[in-house]
Amino acid sequence: MTASRTISLLACLLAFSCLTLPAHADALADATRLQQRGQSAEAMKRIEQFLATKPGDAQGRFLKGLILSDMNKPDEAIAVFTGITEDYPELPEPYNNLAVLYANKQQYDKARQSLELAIRANPSYSTAHENLGDIYTRMAGQAYDRALQLDGTSSGARSKLALVRQLLAIPARPAAAAGAASPTVPR
Repeated sequence: MTASRTISLLACLLAFSCLTLPAHADALADATRLQQRGQSAEAMKRIEQFLATKPGDAQGRFLKGLILSDMNKPDEAIAVFTGITEDYPELPEPYNNLAVLYANKQQYDKARQSLELAIRANPSYSTAHENLGDIYTRMAGQAYDRALQLDGTSSGARSKLALVRQLLAIPARPAAAAGAASPTVPR
């Protein structure tokens, strides 16, 4: 191959890549707009089309996870975010989103682990630190609630649980139910 032909080929490739960058941004922007408008099904179609051509794209996969979350498909969203963390362990956001999904399923230990990985990936990621505090608060609430189930007369556990509920804006259970067998988990 001659030098001029190589330069021409490189110029064509560069021009092509410049043409596809706006298409990449437009596809993601279109899917994002649809998602923000509450048109999750249409957003999913758009992001699936995009990912068919760029299956490894982190932004596209992340948006797919968000759309699945919006569509109330937490297990599928967890699979997407888990895949992103495996391929891009340096990104803290997918770990944070995993933590939110786990917390919604009351799987607080998994949520805590995900947030610790987010913080390890980016120690200055304040959202993960705040969410980790929320998870610890929820775990404390579970422990205080369990203590009350075991000993309904524990005023210490009762007052601490009340503080946790106040922090998380959780309504208190009626006093008669405080020692009941079914736990009230902070939400």
